[in-house]
Amino acid sequence: MSDATPSGALFLSRAEQGRRRGAALAALALVLVFLFAPFLMLGVSSQSTGTALSSLTDSYLLGVIGFTLFQALLSTLLSLLFGVPLALALHRSRLPGRALVLRLFLLPQALPTLVGALGLVTVFGRNGALADAFVFLGLPRPSIYGLTGILVAHVFFNMPLVARVALGGLQAVPAESWKLAGQLALSPLAVFRLLEAPALRAVLPGAAALVFMLCFTSFTLVLVLGGGPAATTLQVAIYQSLRYDFAPDRALALTLAQITLVSLFLLPTLLARSPAASSAFSLGAPQRRFDPRSPWRAGFDALVLAIGLLFLLSPFAAIIHSGLPADLGKLVSDPMVQRAALTSFGIAVAATALGLALSLALVLSSGLSGLPRLVIRLVPALGLVVPPILVGAGWFLALRLTGDVARLAPAVAVLANAMAILPFSTRILAPEAEAAARRGGRLAASLGLSGWARLRHVELASLGRPLALSASFGLALALGDLGAVALFGNQDFVTLPTLLLQRMGSYRSTDAEGIALLLGALCLLLILAAELLAARGLRERAPE
Repeated sequence: MSDATPSGALFLSRAEQGRRRGAALAALALVLVFLFAPFLMLGVSSQSTGTALSSLTDSYLLGVIGFTLFQALLSTLLSLLFGVPLALALHRSRLPGRALVLRLFLLPQALPTLVGALGLVTVFGRNGALADAFVFLGLPRPSIYGLTGILVAHVFFNMPLVARVALGGLQAVPAESWKLAGQLALSPLAVFRLLEAPALRAVLPGAAALVFMLCFTSFTLVLVLGGGPAATTLQVAIYQSLRYDFAPDRALALTLAQITLVSLFLLPTLLARSPAASSAFSLGAPQRRFDPRSPWRAGFDALVLAIGLLFLLSPFAAIIHSGLPADLGKLVSDPMVQRAALTSFGIAVAATALGLALSLALVLSSGLSGLPRLVIRLVPALGLVVPPILVGAGWFLALRLTGDVARLAPAVAVLANAMAILPFSTRILAPEAEAAARRGGRLAASLGLSGWARLRHVELASLGRPLALSASFGLALALGDLGAVALFGNQDFVTLPTLLLQRMGSYRSTDAEGIALLLGALCLLLILAAELLAARGLRERAPE
């Protein structure tokens, strides 16, 4: 009698279930220990807990928490306010080039936040093109620093994300619904009320929650554009408490507040069920809008697209314009730049490999008895609850008590970036891993495949493109990360983002702009490669 025992649709032998369960438990243990051990160590150390908890009532800390919530809420509302009309305009547009515009929406996500901040300062800063236009009109020069700069930067990075999510919701409306709207000659208002608004309601709550968390945990943008104590968020306050004031108790209090608040916002999104698929009748025909054209609406949509693309592309044009005059050859041959590049690549490759290994261990165990799916979804999401700057802060404080901070800094940076990659890679890998198990699980069990043979011929055979997609996103994310390295940076441990920040701080703007161009181009190529892989995979899975 075969020892193959169905586990969901996986059809794994008991031995194989044991191996996968063990790998998943080891991955879960590593994630939980790395993310929370330093805070537990500090909590039981001498008087840290009492001092930290009592400092939560400090007026400065309460002000930081209040500003963090306020800027995140306002940034989310502005991203929705500008992102939804952009998605509607793009969906209504019948002009060629929609695919190119959609790819352009990837650019802010591909750009390291520090490089994006430099581009925004070049355009919207006191010496930027917008300021020159204000002077020409007889108006005072605007300042990008403070709350204004934070909001502009958050909208720049998150508006395209909202637009892509909203466009996905609109494209889920059955083609037959649009054809019926055309046959009934529905007015633009009726089309919006009956078709567009329900599609947007299904996807915007999740997009809003994601944008809110990204803005709430923003570090680099606030560090560069905050402009002073009045515009400080929790993560920047943690960095300042350790890097400049060395106030561990205050840093621990802020860290506990951040973890608690982010958890309160994240848990409902994880527990909520995904929106149900549209129940409207559909034959699966390609989507095409048949609703009557409206000249005023077409003009408004063209204006929205023009303003949106100008806002998104101007910082990229500024980075290219200011970076090309730099002596790129000299920068590439600079020993400091070379060392920073090697360090960045080493951290990015190691973090991506570890993040993918942990992701595979988790997604391949989904559905096994003793490992609830909620746990498999919740633990990787802790990378959003405890972002890299907080992980670095915890280990920085802990290693000050127990070890050599400088010597262990690279390992902490690798692990912190792996945890940041985990939420995204598990989301990419999980659907395809489950589909592969459903397709080949029964056949593999009947053939007696187990261990490496089963993994190679069933799951990994279908995960080539999702793994490449995850690797591209992971490399770009780790290459542009500043948070995990910010607290540990020294003369012997410098990455490209920290070197860029140093050159900006020392007023070596030409070098900073050249490094920003090189780093931005590299991350952009990685993200575009990921997008092409994803699009190619969708075409291959599309029905004939």
